[in-house]
Amino acid sequence: MKRIFALLLAFLMLSGCTNVEVTTPAATAQPEETTTKNVEITIEEPTTAPTEAEKTKDEKLLESMTLREKVGQMFIVRPENLGGNHTGYDENMSIALKEYPVGGVVLFGQNLDTPDGLINFTNQLKKHSLFVAIDEEGGTVSRIAKNDNFKVQSFHSMGDIEGESAAHYVGKTIGTYLKKYGVNLDFAPVSDVNSNPDNPVIGKRAFSNDPEIVSKMVSNAIDGFHEAGVMATIKHFPGHGDTANDTHTGYVRLDKSWDELKECELIPFADNFAKTDMVMASHITLPEVTSDGLPASLSREIITDKLRNEMGYDGVIITDSMEMGAITRAYGAESAAMAVKAGCDIVLMPLYFEESFEAVLKAVENGEISEDQINASVLRILTLKEKYGII
Repeated sequence: MKRIFALLLAFLMLSGCTNVEVTTPAATAQPEETTTKNVEITIEEPTTAPTEAEKTKDEKLLESMTLREKVGQMFIVRPENLGGNHTGYDENMSIALKEYPVGGVVLFGQNLDTPDGLINFTNQLKKHSLFVAIDEEGGTVSRIAKNDNFKVQSFHSMGDIEGESAAHYVGKTIGTYLKKYGVNLDFAPVSDVNSNPDNPVIGKRAFSNDPEIVSKMVSNAIDGFHEAGVMATIKHFPGHGDTANDTHTGYVRLDKSWDELKECELIPFADNFAKTDMVMASHITLPEVTSDGLPASLSREIITDKLRNEMGYDGVIITDSMEMGAITRAYGAESAAMAVKAGCDIVLMPLYFEESFEAVLKAVENGEISEDQINASVLRILTLKEKYGII
């Protein structure tokens, strides 16, 4: 097994960037002039709204929700933000969920006590139809595998097994133990290309320095997660692999044009839009791509104009953690509303949770964000939850 895995790692060291085609609608050809005067005009009957019986479960649920409940679905927060026991569910958390009906909770090492305790905790959380999320990439970024009470292998101790790629094996193995402990959403696999050897934050977290290899490995890992019944997230859009700084600590810029990104960083993302359950937007700033000077997660030029409209991704978009220095050093609670305005569907871990929640709610109430946009985001979220039996 060690020999096979060593061969795989050697294979992953191959380098090379190819081009990803991001298509845009072709310009409409102008009609030739005509001298015909009698033109027959056909008026189509308006499309009728679906009947109550034709509406899906998620559509019916959306119609029944208050604005506060809709906004709540757009937040995934730490258990600590809900005033409860860090390692378990209690009455304080139940009360908080009524006032702040969030869409999900994300777990970290301090929330893990014992295996049985974690299972009981997640079972209580899932009674509220929540995403129960975690960062479990394998290797250096693992919450469960690093905890002494959880005897689970890390990425570095996993090898290839006959008939399965290492990425598929890792995805299925991690997904299987996450499912056992009641976690339904993983913020993995990393889809960055390790194109900068001096990058302080990605490095070995990426599959390779070759975008085509990364793309295939990401695809296989997602298959593994899905076979285990766990949702996957590709990150950190539009690509954090060629940066020289870390967005956990502060401002990070990437001086590449959009065309340059299409030749390398964007390939694993574009290739896996149809498979992934979410895309996580990074906090890197791209001055050669945008004119607003904002981190990607807050930039409508990146989230809506590029990711949604140009690249055609129509699934759930989540921000990277809003506790990171690239956000907190420059923005306050308004950053949550900025992310939603940019087109993000879910705000992850805002540092000032209650203020951030109220800021988004206020922005909708005063017309800065349309309720139609909120409805579109919440419907994406509910559709995903329905797919995985969460609602």
